[in-house]
Amino acid sequence: MPLDGKQRIWLTGATSGIGRALALRLLADGHRVALSARSESALAELAEGHANALLLPLDVSDRAAVARAGERLAEAFGGLDLALLNAGTCEYLEARSFDVDLVERVFAPNFHGAIYCIDAALPLLRRARVEGGRPLLAATSSAAAYLPLPRAEAYGASKAALSHFLESLRLGLHGEGIDVSLIHPGFVKTPLTDRNDFAMPLRIEADQAAEAILQGLARHRLDIHFPRRFTLLVKLMGLLPPALRYRLGLRLVRQPSTAETTP
Repeated sequence: MPLDGKQRIWLTGATSGIGRALALRLLADGHRVALSARSESALAELAEGHANALLLPLDVSDRAAVARAGERLAEAFGGLDLALLNAGTCEYLEARSFDVDLVERVFAPNFHGAIYCIDAALPLLRRARVEGGRPLLAATSSAAAYLPLPRAEAYGASKAALSHFLESLRLGLHGEGIDVSLIHPGFVKTPLTDRNDFAMPLRIEADQAAEAILQGLARHRLDIHFPRRFTLLVKLMGLLPPALRYRLGLRLVRQPSTAETTP
């Protein structure tokens, strides 16, 4: 199901993985899409041949830059029908070599960057509501938000924080007629997951992820999660009593190599 009409959309994290697949679909469908990512050259390549693309090069962890992007969006679009916050990163934490800098690097785009973008997008979503639309705020979290996993302290916590924040914000925005959708992908083949050094069951292609997301957004679903055979299992495991979750998690802990344990 396509998104209704030709919408004004802001997409962050647009040049890689799921974001790139979404950008190509949205542009091909004729929507007016503001594309944000850090690389201006990658954005230009992505938007080539699409007069309906607006380039907004941006590091979402830069609060002042995000505020300026919001001002430019207001000038160009007037309002927003959909803010699709997809920018993010992933690094895995080894408890034996605890790294606070790593945690901060992950939280910067995944949580704080999303909050900065929400701050910039909300006035524009409210304008669309005044115009009679049904605006939607959506963000890409992760199935890792459902269940604590080894080495995912930083990534999982940043995504769980984002999910909690938006689920709470959804309640406050209901009275304004602004909907909120959360996206919880399982494993998707992207440049980020290509670096993973562990098995990724039921990993799907970025185009498949984009299709699942667009179908969910068209219905304004509260929780868009896929592939469902995987995400439903992860959800179920997240509901287990803490002692069982702990025992399950211990089975997934990677044992250190000799090089890692030798001083």
